[in-house]
Amino acid sequence: MAVHTNGKRKTAKARATVKEGDGTLRINSRPLHIWSDQSDMEEERIKEPLNIAGSDVVEDLEIRVNTEGGGKQGQTEAIRMAIARGLVEYTDSEQLERDFRDYDRNMMVEDPRRTETRKPSQSSKGARHKQQKSYR
Repeated sequence: MAVHTNGKRKTAKARATVKEGDGTLRINSRPLHIWSDQSDMEEERIKEPLNIAGSDVVEDLEIRVNTEGGGKQGQTEAIRMAIARGLVEYTDSEQLERDFRDYDRNMMVEDPRRTETRKPSQSSKGARHKQQKSYR
């Protein structure tokens, strides 16, 4: 049985497949330590759902994640969410979902914040920029 889940953060998207396997984690067809070669923090953030779930759950699973869009940090958060959702759906455990939510709500729930769109007939100074007025 394979479970497909997704995670999003800002403009980054990640799709995870969780199935029975040999305990490997691959991101864009590469092992985790190669994908996050520049920063150990990214690797630790991605491993958080695996550590919370415990080695007895994770050691018999194969997790494959495809990610695109956004930056490295956004992709890391999207991967983390996709893995957490996949583990909950695969194990069908309400306790595991509660553990994820108690640790960090963003493992299970998307962050609704998005950038505000630029308003028409303004210079490139931002979304809330208004034309200056002089009353004197």
